[in-house]
Amino acid sequence: MATPSQRFSLTWVLNLFGTAVGAGVLFLPINAGMGGFYPLIVMTLLVGPMTYLAHRGLTRFVLSSKNKGSDITSVVREHFGERAGKLITLLYFFAIFPILLIYGVGITNTVSSFMENQLAITPPPRVVLSFILIALMIGVMLLNEEVMLKITTWLVYPLVLILFGLSVYLIPQWNTAALQQMPTTGDFLTTLWLTIPVLVFAFNHSPAISSFALSQQKHYQDEIKAEIESGKVLRSTACILVLFVMFFVFSCVLTLTPAELAEAKAQNISILSYLANKFDNPIISYFGPFVAFLAIGSSFFGHYLGAREGLEGLVNQMRQEPIESSKFRKITAVTFLVILWIVATINPSILGFIESLGGPIIAMILFIMPVYAVYKVPALARFKSEFGQIFVFIMGCVAISAIVYGLL
Repeated sequence: MATPSQRFSLTWVLNLFGTAVGAGVLFLPINAGMGGFYPLIVMTLLVGPMTYLAHRGLTRFVLSSKNKGSDITSVVREHFGERAGKLITLLYFFAIFPILLIYGVGITNTVSSFMENQLAITPPPRVVLSFILIALMIGVMLLNEEVMLKITTWLVYPLVLILFGLSVYLIPQWNTAALQQMPTTGDFLTTLWLTIPVLVFAFNHSPAISSFALSQQKHYQDEIKAEIESGKVLRSTACILVLFVMFFVFSCVLTLTPAELAEAKAQNISILSYLANKFDNPIISYFGPFVAFLAIGSSFFGHYLGAREGLEGLVNQMRQEPIESSKFRKITAVTFLVILWIVATINPSILGFIESLGGPIIAMILFIMPVYAVYKVPALARFKSEFGQIFVFIMGCVAISAIVYGLL
């Protein structure tokens, strides 16, 4: 029988997993697998430690405040001063909020397409459908933390099961085409370099880290205990992300040839849509939208927490008297609902570009800032000697350089 603390930890493992696994997981096998099978092995070996160490560093940073209950925006201000605090809070908000816009559009498109193509019914007008879906997701965020975490957990269980089920389902279709593609050393390293950001953001759960750290602090009432237990949760999250997501990626890559992956990329469709078309398989075509719906729903909640925190930090830094947190939650809910509803109704095509611009900022906040803080903040100085600091800093620089190169 699991203890309350074990259940608490499991809930957060699933919540962080859900935050990381957005609808982008359906494009990950195409983006990560196009370079062939062998770079994918190295990526798998790197992405687990990268994910765990970077998120642990950010969690430690949030927990390093001398004021209990301080979120990431307050901790940044405390350690780096008012001006730098405002800048980092602004960047933090603008790195996360555009992803919410993408999810608002994505959930509307997914449900509309599912109703039209799989259920053969006419969906309601886009303006009505988008409002209902976004209002439902934001409504969940207004519930208390315990209920909200339970709902995200319920979304993640079927997501994990379906991802694993589809990975196993594809095994009879595996072929050796990907194994026969032997890249040159230059191509191998270039593929690795350009794919690292794809993996970083496919496994990124940093928007929920501040809420996670504060929840651990509140639950354990002891900084050292919260730090140790949060480390265990993050290690478990990284392990199940590598196990389930990379198994799905490998299964898809071994099912398709490199030419077919390139064709899927050119068609700009998800891996499940391509597989459904290739095998003329109704099971895969039904599960595709369902996985996308679960992934968007579970990831939305973590990103909403981060965006709300960033906006609250920005607004309160410009006021003499901070707005009460419970009141701000309602203000944020209405503001986000209106903006997401308008964007989802318009359905603009520039959202991918906005997301890619947020990439370098997320990499800086997740990889570079916590390492810098270890050498700058006395409360974190005890972590200076850890080898992981150098590894995280190097991988952060690699990710940022590859993103910038991709934008040029």
